[in-house]
Amino acid sequence: MKRTLLACLLFAAVCALPAAAGVPANVIAAQRAKAPALLEKTGSLLPGERSFSLEQTVPGKMTCKYVVAGIPDGAKALRLSWRERVTGLVKGDKPWFDARVISEFLGADGKKLQYVRHPQPVYTQKDRPDWFERKIEFLVPEGAAALAVMPSLFQVKAGRYEIENMVLAPADPEGPRREAEKRDRQEAARYVAPEKPDPSKFPRPLHVEGPKVLDDRGNEVWLQGVSLSGTESVAHDRQAEKSTVVAIEQWGANCIRVPVKDDFWFGKTGYQNDGGEDYRALIDRVVALAANRGAYVVLDLHRFRAPKPEHAEFWKDAAARYKNHPAVLFELFNEPHGIGWDVLVNGGWVGEAGKRDESAFLTEEEKKANRGFESVGIKGLLAAARSTGARNPVIVSGLTWTNDLTGWADGWAMDDPDGDDILYSWHTYNWHRGWKRVLPVAEKYPVFVGECGGDAKKMDFIKHSDQEDPNTFCPDLLGFIQDHRLHWTGWCMHTASTPRLLLDWDYTPTPFWGAYVVRALHGEHFDMKRMR
Repeated sequence: MKRTLLACLLFAAVCALPAAAGVPANVIAAQRAKAPALLEKTGSLLPGERSFSLEQTVPGKMTCKYVVAGIPDGAKALRLSWRERVTGLVKGDKPWFDARVISEFLGADGKKLQYVRHPQPVYTQKDRPDWFERKIEFLVPEGAAALAVMPSLFQVKAGRYEIENMVLAPADPEGPRREAEKRDRQEAARYVAPEKPDPSKFPRPLHVEGPKVLDDRGNEVWLQGVSLSGTESVAHDRQAEKSTVVAIEQWGANCIRVPVKDDFWFGKTGYQNDGGEDYRALIDRVVALAANRGAYVVLDLHRFRAPKPEHAEFWKDAAARYKNHPAVLFELFNEPHGIGWDVLVNGGWVGEAGKRDESAFLTEEEKKANRGFESVGIKGLLAAARSTGARNPVIVSGLTWTNDLTGWADGWAMDDPDGDDILYSWHTYNWHRGWKRVLPVAEKYPVFVGECGGDAKKMDFIKHSDQEDPNTFCPDLLGFIQDHRLHWTGWCMHTASTPRLLLDWDYTPTPFWGAYVVRALHGEHFDMKRMR
């Protein structure tokens, strides 16, 4: 089960604003020329108006002011300060839809500078009816000719945002430099350098024979590892790269499950303006980091309910990109639910969310009124991937959020004439039972436990009494997986998404789940004391 990754989403706020429209170069040059005189006259580099009053009249609209100040040659650091008050604020639908001041550096051509550190947004998410002081200091990067400052009610539902005496002035660079160095140290600890793919280090390609996964030399391969999280929630998440390296080099994983989102892949979100190029490059880097270490990567289309036509388009593109890559497996769809086996496999009408498929009993008019959609089914996704010539092994999920695999043993097993390399995915957490239902499938086919685990913090959407103590559940689950040699990746290599494997970004394993995973990946066998 997925949780919104608040920390990652707050990071996305920096990227949420589309790139500012270019400012004419002659305007930038004129502002830079008069900047010292302006500072002497007003005490601020900001031209003209320096007080603003914003009021949201249309819920969800972007309401802002846009002011550009020329930066004089030789300026090393700047301080932006003001007084503000916020009243009647009702945040928008996303965590970063609030009252904020956004700033970004422009080059001499008036366009937003790329690949530099822009000032962090300064935001307010609740009413503060009394005037209070705000300020931020930051270094001026090479090539910066101007600073665009945008006081904003960022897609809030309601509110009034007042600013007085906004001043942009030169600052002592020592303080911002220390902060920048601190952030650099933190980032160095969190991120790793990209690597070029080195095929000489890649693992052997895989295929399926009965319930076993074998490499091209006939050796049996047991996929064991972790699932990442973040790449399905934030298009600019960089933690995935470091997590991949830690999971393989320190934890002993030979498989990394990477959740991906088709909207990010094609750059369809509001805070992407490159058609998804940066996101696809991120996934490429993760694949290279894993494959260069001899590990496999499961590319997981992290969607829910039922496959849609746009998901087939994703697989046409992604499968062509990783066609016959020896390290890459395709998990066609994450967690189907609310449909039957026929629709899951063959496609068909999927009714309103929360209701089971009833397409056989609906007229065309009733289908449209039901606000559903026509699913392409798993067969549609498989056909899309295979149409590229890619023979990579594929992973197919069961029903009920991938907890029910019974259909695969009861006549719904998939045919794959262009690959014939299918694993079946199972997800189980510490509120699930019925492990025995998996065994008839595991006797015939490889089972991949793509998500599993337990957290000490109970989920409010599940009865607390139904959530077993992870310190009894997790060791028994790992014992069950080991006894039946099921392939598995524990959810998830993150500090916030539940059940979490990490206590912190120093990669300290959680004692209730992560520590057990590390022990299992290092070869320790767990005795299953009780079947669930």
